[in-house]
Amino acid sequence: MSQKTQTPIEVRYQETDQMGVVYHANYLIWFEIGRTHFIKNLGFDYADMERNGIVSPVVDVHVSYIKPIRYGEKAYIETWLQSYNGIRTTYGYTVFTEDGTAAVTGETEHVIVKKDTFRPLSLRKAYPEWHKAYKEIIKDES
Repeated sequence: MSQKTQTPIEVRYQETDQMGVVYHANYLIWFEIGRTHFIKNLGFDYADMERNGIVSPVVDVHVSYIKPIRYGEKAYIETWLQSYNGIRTTYGYTVFTEDGTAAVTGETEHVIVKKDTFRPLSLRKAYPEWHKAYKEIIKDES
């Protein structure tokens, strides 16, 4: 089981600001792209979760901007499971330039909730296989 995934990104014009660099909030979208790819790589799918009336909102986010990325450049997002305790899941990210230089780092923290009530759920109880995979990753990294 891969501990990290790499997701390619081609910077689109609409993702840049007047200075021609990627607008800061777009990195959060790229984090989501990386996170979705990481989860699919493990054999799971957010869409299945949503079909069951469960969503996974971001409850905290941290981003550090190191180097700008510009329109027309290629980048990739490395994504991994930073921490997991059965309720809260934290993913880590590094966005690299095409030459492998770190441009942005960050993490997002998530919980899962019922879509209609926003009542928190335990990933362990709602998705035992997902829980097992995350526990194995965390154990392997200890």
